[in-house]
Amino acid sequence: MPMLYRKTDKGAAEIATRSHRLPPRLRQLLILVDGRRDDAELRRLVHPGCDEALHALAADGFIELVGITAVHVVAQPPAAAAPSVPSAPVPLAAAAPNLEQLRRDAVRALTDQLGPAAEALALKIERTRNADELRRLLEMGQHSLRQLRGAAAAAAFAERFGLRATQ
Repeated sequence: MPMLYRKTDKGAAEIATRSHRLPPRLRQLLILVDGRRDDAELRRLVHPGCDEALHALAADGFIELVGITAVHVVAQPPAAAAPSVPSAPVPLAAAAPNLEQLRRDAVRALTDQLGPAAEALALKIERTRNADELRRLLEMGQHSLRQLRGAAAAAAFAERFGLRATQ
């Protein structure tokens, strides 16, 4: 799923002052990050090396991950309409004794796999206050792992934290 980024205060200050003297490719990408364009659109605008540049800007605190955008899929009409039943949240990890321990484990797992590219997401995970918010961030982490480390790493992360495996 496409990821959405926005400039941090540090990123906006860099655009205004050039105090960090970013290389032209990173500066160009920083200018394009606006909180509305997802990473797929940014890749079309800044062809080679866009993912690495996004992660470098995030690791250095110039941009932050806002969320994952919805992928528009054309669905086939259902054969028979079934009543809609709201689904209950799936437990994140039955073995985790509490939310604090689960947050620590998730931050450690992402940092081990993604290094500095996990910093912005790790900070958000550390600030979570409930399981639903943590689940959303873990899904972002799973997506990042899929993009940077491959499907096997993302599947292992999903299994460890009780997430639904995605393709």
